Amino acid sequence: MDRRPGTPRRAIAVLAVLLLGLPPAAAQERVVYRIPITGTIEHGLAPYVARSLREAQANGAAAAYLDIDTPGGRVDAAERIADAVRAAPFPVYAYVNPRAFSAGAMVALASDGIYMRPGGVLGAATPVDGQGTKAPEKYVSAMRAEFRALAEEQGLDPRIAEAMVDESLGVPGLVEPGRLLTLSTAEALRIGYARGQPADQAALLRAIGLAGARVVTPGVNWAESLVRFLTDPLVAPLLLSIGLLGILAELKTGAGGIGLAVGLGSLALFFGSNLIVGLAGWEEVILLGLGLIALAVEAFVLPGFGIAGVLGLVALGSALVLAMVGRLPTFTDVLRASAVLGASLLITAAVFVAWLRHLPNSGRFAGFLLRSATASDQGFLAAPVRHDLVGREGVALTDLRPAGLATVGDERLDVVTEGEFVASGSRVRVVRSEGYRHVVRPA
Repeated sequence: MDRRPGTPRRAIAVLAVLLLGLPPAAAQERVVYRIPITGTIEHGLAPYVARSLREAQANGAAAAYLDIDTPGGRVDAAERIADAVRAAPFPVYAYVNPRAFSAGAMVALASDGIYMRPGGVLGAATPVDGQGTKAPEKYVSAMRAEFRALAEEQGLDPRIAEAMVDESLGVPGLVEPGRLLTLSTAEALRIGYARGQPADQAALLRAIGLAGARVVTPGVNWAESLVRFLTDPLVAPLLLSIGLLGILAELKTGAGGIGLAVGLGSLALFFGSNLIVGLAGWEEVILLGLGLIALAVEAFVLPGFGIAGVLGLVALGSALVLAMVGRLPTFTDVLRASAVLGASLLITAAVFVAWLRHLPNSGRFAGFLLRSATASDQGFLAAPVRHDLVGREGVALTDLRPAGLATVGDERLDVVTEGEFVASGSRVRVVRSEGYRHVVRPA
């Protein structure tokens, strides 16, 4: 379907002037949305492009163009942008200004027409890993198919698009086998991959038949900024750490549900932000839920550390890693996700150890840990030493064989002799007080 603006739209504008008496400026004003795609293509960019296209449609834009200057980026993010561009009900053009490499070339091919500024370049789209080496054939084949399908949809030569991905193909007259294809502006114009070479925005508007149109550049809204912040590699480990610490605190202290709420809230922010940018799916959320259930079973139903605990940790770790790698993960994606998970575990362990060391000196948590020392020569002291009892006399309430009950003043105490038998009713004197252990002798 040809979505290019042209005679029908102009005829409607003229008809509106003649029949309705509208001033020419009101009848003929057209709006073009400029959507910049600059820097590395990442998941925070895809929601912005999709929202900008929806906004353009709602405001009756005549067309939109992608102002592209990118070295590439994530393939799955580029796929989401390409899908949004292809679904737009109005023309969306690509303006290579001045480079569209790798994932940027995929986005350009998804548009209704490519325009390149003089000196622009397009191509070099073979997938690579974190070391810059070519990815395995599995990923190359998937990318090659994507480029071929996009070129066929736009009526372009699919062999040229495939040669941008796979250097083994080659194209006669353009590139020899063994070298990856990257088109200059002149080459793209010669083979029909580019429709023109406008030097600036005004020239581009003239080229697409919308000279004088008002250009709108949507800004990034607060929700998109928040999502990009939450998915930042420095913030994600903190969210995971807070989530794990909150759950651990709830299990350790039973903080009235506060720790659980903080932990689950942090995990919800982590998974929710990754759901929005398209990294995580409901499969990862379900896997996370199963992991938490298994850990709860291990903690409350089957105390110890058995198969439920192991399965819970495996499910939880898998959900966290899968939520960060997205589709078609490269070695770099897996390495980055593992680093984020490792950093979060280190932060969690460090904070948890510091927390446990602080608890004995914290009055707020005095009921959970004992303050008394546990020295090998003294034994465990579970109560404060009662020096005030030493030397005081009382009466044995039961036979002391050698332990029993006695009253000292107004207190009823558990006492023990040094080994001898003391009959009930006999007077006794406290000679030592060792926490709950009060040693007596006959008075």
